[in-house]
Amino acid sequence: MARLLSVNVGLPKEVPWRGRTVWTGIWKTAVTKRRLVRRLNIDGDGQGDLIGHGGEHRAVLVYQIDCYRYWEAQFHRSDFTFGQFGENFTVDGLPDNEVCVGDRYRIGGALFEVTQPRVTCYRVGIRMREPRMAALLVSSLRPGFYFRVVEEGEVGAGDEISKVAAGPESITVSQANALLYLPGHPRDQLERALRIPALSSGWQGSFRALLERGVHDASETGNPGLAPESGPLPAWGGFRSLEVTGKTRESDDVFSLALAPRDLASLPLPSAGQFIVLRLKPDPGAAPLLRSFSLSDAPGTSVYRIGIKREPQGIASGYLHEHVQVGDDLDVSAPRGNFILHPGDEPVVLLSAGIGITPMLSMLHALAASRSSRSIRWIYGARNAAHHPFAEETRRLLALLPHANANVLYSKPDASDPPGLHYDVRGRVTMRVLEQLGVPRNAEFFLCGPAGFMRDLRTGLRNYGVSADHLHVEVFGPGESATPGLINERHRAPRSLDVVAGHFSISFTRSGVTAGWNDDYRSLLEVAEACDVPVQWSCCTGVCHRCEIGLVAGTVQYDPEPLERPAGGNVLTCCSKPESDVVIDL
Repeated sequence: MARLLSVNVGLPKEVPWRGRTVWTGIWKTAVTKRRLVRRLNIDGDGQGDLIGHGGEHRAVLVYQIDCYRYWEAQFHRSDFTFGQFGENFTVDGLPDNEVCVGDRYRIGGALFEVTQPRVTCYRVGIRMREPRMAALLVSSLRPGFYFRVVEEGEVGAGDEISKVAAGPESITVSQANALLYLPGHPRDQLERALRIPALSSGWQGSFRALLERGVHDASETGNPGLAPESGPLPAWGGFRSLEVTGKTRESDDVFSLALAPRDLASLPLPSAGQFIVLRLKPDPGAAPLLRSFSLSDAPGTSVYRIGIKREPQGIASGYLHEHVQVGDDLDVSAPRGNFILHPGDEPVVLLSAGIGITPMLSMLHALAASRSSRSIRWIYGARNAAHHPFAEETRRLLALLPHANANVLYSKPDASDPPGLHYDVRGRVTMRVLEQLGVPRNAEFFLCGPAGFMRDLRTGLRNYGVSADHLHVEVFGPGESATPGLINERHRAPRSLDVVAGHFSISFTRSGVTAGWNDDYRSLLEVAEACDVPVQWSCCTGVCHRCEIGLVAGTVQYDPEPLERPAGGNVLTCCSKPESDVVIDL
């Protein structure tokens, strides 16, 4: 008979880590008296990160004494105490390779249901004084698991654990853990897992994403159950030289460049909405400038067109505007990105402002080329006609689409901008405007524009009822940070650090900064953080893929080797080091 050996609780506290402060509830201590287990927690217990831990499906964490003995042998340690792995219940029995998702157990006065394997993060490594612990728990198939509380009640050390119901499909905790995190992902097992009602919604979403990938090559797609779709595999790595074959003024502050191979060879066909990276060398003695620009023309194989806004203090845009001419050569990356218009029948809403029009224009070209019968809403905001790029081109394309509806807003129209001719409404694109226009909630929304525009509409559309999988955004600058558990962090603008001769350079395209690599860094992630580049991470050992991002140029080595490699053209920054100069889409 399985038995509850210890009930462990602990409230979050501040813990020092690598010169920073972490807010974590990973430290649990055994209690001697019986404790009431409630729907979301055990009395006296708490979690520091309620996004990654806690909640109804992760109310109680369970770990086995046999795993204690395994890890003591692995690490040659004998100092473990109950709660060592952050678990609430230390148990004798209930091994991960026998317990199934959906099983129900009676312990003391409470009834529990197994909902998912444990999700590991870097904080278990802090507690164990072993940085690779998150990966080791997963790769050893000894992660532990979570209980949902079906019936509240008191529990205590010594209580017997009796199984009262078996979960459907008989998928063990170890099998579910491997199905998500390790290579393989057999389709039949994914389908079985999705038939388990007890499986938490987060794991269901991950398994659905893996199932929808179908038979695609995992070396190209990576693990969509962990990382968002990264788009098609880039046609080439690094940069190739393309000739500037056209330079056109599109508005008072926007011009376009057309780029094509000198040998007139065909270019790889991009997807509507993708971007390219330019490597510019205005000063031969300084580090190159790297800037991303969305393709703005119809997806084609003869020429790539980009639209560029002339920024008053923009070094790169100034160089392109003043010095680059037709006939010059530029270093260009392959088209990349997952901000893509996919075929379908759903209504489409293309929302943009300012230079954010460029990827939307590529999508509009693609829709017009196919004479799409989809319902299309084109909503665009500019200052006035003088600052409205591609205006005539847009009107011409919209006229080709039988179910297209356009609404153009000018925030400061001139007297020469009569309403109804150049624009429809005075003002800015806001949620109030979208509600007045009656945009459909079930549409595929594509959003691109200035930071404030993006922030307000992204939040507003979610509140409006647009589902997360129908809301697609493209951010030209740095994204948002996600550094779970860190507190008292100072947020500063990204900054470059010196590149020392003989050292690899690490360049971040969206942030526009460069740094030199040295052996004091543990990973590319640490270089990004040293430059104050916004980053996202969780496990720091190549398990969760939260740090996965585009690798535009260069090669890396992994230490530790991730449990599953990222998608082609991507990199896991948390566990990689450069083998050459590296360019990253951050």
